[in-house]
Amino acid sequence: MLYYFLTYLDKQFDIPGFGVFRFITFRAGAAAVTALMIAFWLGPRIIRKLKELQIGEAAKVEAPKTHLTKAGTPTMGGLIVLASLLIPALLWADIKNGYVILILFVTIALGAVGFLDDYLKVVKKKPKGLIGRYKIVGQVIVGLVVGGVIFFYPEWIDPSLVALKSKTTVPFFKNLELDLGWLYIPVVIFIITATSNAVNLTDGLDGLAIGTVGIVALTLAIIAYASGHAELSQYLTIPHLRGNGELAIYCAALVGAALGFLWFNSYPAQVFMGDTGSLALGGVIGAMCVLMKKELLLPTLGGVFLMETLSVIMQRSYFKYTKRKYGEGRRIFKMAPIHHHFELLGWPEPKIVTRFYIIAILLMILSLATFKVR
Repeated sequence: MLYYFLTYLDKQFDIPGFGVFRFITFRAGAAAVTALMIAFWLGPRIIRKLKELQIGEAAKVEAPKTHLTKAGTPTMGGLIVLASLLIPALLWADIKNGYVILILFVTIALGAVGFLDDYLKVVKKKPKGLIGRYKIVGQVIVGLVVGGVIFFYPEWIDPSLVALKSKTTVPFFKNLELDLGWLYIPVVIFIITATSNAVNLTDGLDGLAIGTVGIVALTLAIIAYASGHAELSQYLTIPHLRGNGELAIYCAALVGAALGFLWFNSYPAQVFMGDTGSLALGGVIGAMCVLMKKELLLPTLGGVFLMETLSVIMQRSYFKYTKRKYGEGRRIFKMAPIHHHFELLGWPEPKIVTRFYIIAILLMILSLATFKVR
């Protein structure tokens, strides 16, 4: 909205310097700073309100005993992240852009699913919160909408998307595109559902999920800018999606929101993100890769989230298998997700988080390298 107002003033009065508001790079920087400022201003207020309402995290039986001290810490802090993300996006991005409309839908819809889950757990005191299958239904509906719009109405999003509607690019290979045909919509549903739950699983240590999300968001901002830039996309031999550049502004706002929330969520956390934030942010990452036609880059870019998810799948599968075969369930890890395994090995929580950040940064570099090593 602020973008339209400032460009209107520039057109009407030709104000010196106002032309800068047309540039995606400037608006991306402004969105990141705005998000950071909103998080710093809003954070203490929401944390104070959550404490007043006694909306605190319950003790988790599936976490190490050291986590018992975290019981009562305010949760639903995802409200800080979402407000810090959505407000700058509405101010600085072109909200008539089809890509922006879709990513706003994903954020708000999955944020609502996560909020309902948190509300049922911490306010209504239902231990399981929103029943798992209902949560999955919400994620599937979001994926269905995104996949359906891209497949059936690509021209509404971006005319340059029409030729690529059911295709995805293949990392490390120049001009190689994989056409998924009618499988495209199920694949989109799987990606958004999987990433949403993967970030949710990662949100188990102070600062782990939000810091990793910030690193991934920064990478996606660079990719979105390159995809939307005619010369850069041609130089990198990637599809040029004209409206993709606006997603860089959204990703930049997410980086600012992540940094702002990390201020309060770093060890020892003053507030937890809860499903309100983790389900929404995971869905946003998955949807971003879909909208940029970089679906196959997600396992590399989101390698930390993938590692956390696989550790849970391996642990549960092996436990069930050994229980059937030997009558006693056995484990691969001391505890899953894998960050709890390292805790039980004696690693301090800040050390685990820092090392996961390092892995995320290395994966970020590898992901960006795929655009030149082709």
